[in-house]
Amino acid sequence: MGIRARHDDAVTPVPRVLLVEDEAELAGMLAGLLGEEGYAVDVAPDGHTGLHYGLTRTYDVAILDRGLPAIEGLDLLGRLRRKGITVPVLVLSALGNPADRVAGLDAGAEDYLAKPFDIDELLARLRALRRRHLDTARTLPVGPGLLDLDAREVHTEGGPVRLSERECEFLAILAARPGQVFSRDDLLAGCFPEAENPVVVDTYVHYLRRKLGRTVIDTIRGRGYRLGR
Repeated sequence: MGIRARHDDAVTPVPRVLLVEDEAELAGMLAGLLGEEGYAVDVAPDGHTGLHYGLTRTYDVAILDRGLPAIEGLDLLGRLRRKGITVPVLVLSALGNPADRVAGLDAGAEDYLAKPFDIDELLARLRALRRRHLDTARTLPVGPGLLDLDAREVHTEGGPVRLSERECEFLAILAARPGQVFSRDDLLAGCFPEAENPVVVDTYVHYLRRKLGRTVIDTIRGRGYRLGR
């Protein structure tokens, strides 16, 4: 999900990473390496920014430091999990003894890596997290049925409804957080990062309502959109 690259007219989703790290030099190094590996990276320098990004944008994986300003890393992780955010998380911390690792995993992290770390090991762990997450998160409930992310279809009582890749991605963002209201700017950043005019968001709401019924997406006046209830 996220930023896209075109190759021979094919559209390929670029995996998105949330990196929450307050050490500027390390954050810059990691962002550069992840970019070279094909990831689109959002860097948050503190827990407050990390929480905002985590709640308003969609990621394939997140990397969290523990000793963060504003909101400590495990507190941030707990807040994301309580809001229903299921993005796989790797905690990357200088706190690396067994008790620290247990605390991180108990807080909801899928993996824990101590600093200093090996870059190749970090990249391998991220790949493994993404594979496991994709294996278990390929369908999402939506109002009229079940969204199949692989087939890009919504399975309804009347049969499957085909979606374009962008329609599927847009609906998946809403369906992953069914109680959350997304502003047009949030949806623009999460699904159409190359676009500048937020009217594209309204256009895709229209497309999905035309295919799946008006109740599939709720308009929350003055705030934005959420998955229909």
